[in-house]
Amino acid sequence: MTDMSKSLTITPIGEVESPYKEKFAIPRQPGLVTAAHGKIILTGDTNNAELVKGLAQFSHIWLLFIFHGTQAQGWKNLVRPPRLGGNKKLGVLATRSTFRPNPIGMSVVKLESIEQKAQQVILHISGLDLLDQTPIIDIKPYIPYSDALSGAKAGFANSEPESKLNVVFSEIAQQTISEYNTKIPELALLIEQVLMQDPRPAYRQDKEDNKVYGMNLYNLNIQWQMQSLTSVLVTTITSENNT
Repeated sequence: MTDMSKSLTITPIGEVESPYKEKFAIPRQPGLVTAAHGKIILTGDTNNAELVKGLAQFSHIWLLFIFHGTQAQGWKNLVRPPRLGGNKKLGVLATRSTFRPNPIGMSVVKLESIEQKAQQVILHISGLDLLDQTPIIDIKPYIPYSDALSGAKAGFANSEPESKLNVVFSEIAQQTISEYNTKIPELALLIEQVLMQDPRPAYRQDKEDNKVYGMNLYNLNIQWQMQSLTSVLVTTITSENNT
């Protein structure tokens, strides 16, 4: 075994600005919540427009990143995929679990635009499933003819998860959304798309559940509660700056 294979130093090339301020409610795969918009802020020596020359020709990009939110918890040989209801264990390398030998993740996101503001290079993206301040370690263009393989098999995740839940908003929640219409024009759609994926633990799904849940998007705390097995009521939306 060579010295290089024993250890390797990787320096992040950028950091994510994301509406997801905590791990709870982040969609389990990219592209499921199209209303989620974010940025990649290039840092250090990689904050150079030459590095992204030609990248704007591509509609989507691969992001390789560090699971910094769970990195300190280490990794596990066996994990419980949510798609299997959290009841069956599989090898971590057979899943997209965050608890990996090396905490590296990958996501395909839509590249909306590339901006150079003063000396700062910013990539505007959407459809992300990344925690705020996620370190980016590489960016690659998504190439449809080689990256989308029509005959590929995906085991327990062979089909897109069904959107199980109907999302409704209380009058007070609707009022708050209207107040943020200029600043966050797709706020209602973002909340709806996130909750349609049912972010609750797998063991709580398809069961009666009276618990009041909260999730943080941007600087907002969204409170919601199950009204039935298939319906969610968003009760209140408050700014964290006012709490």
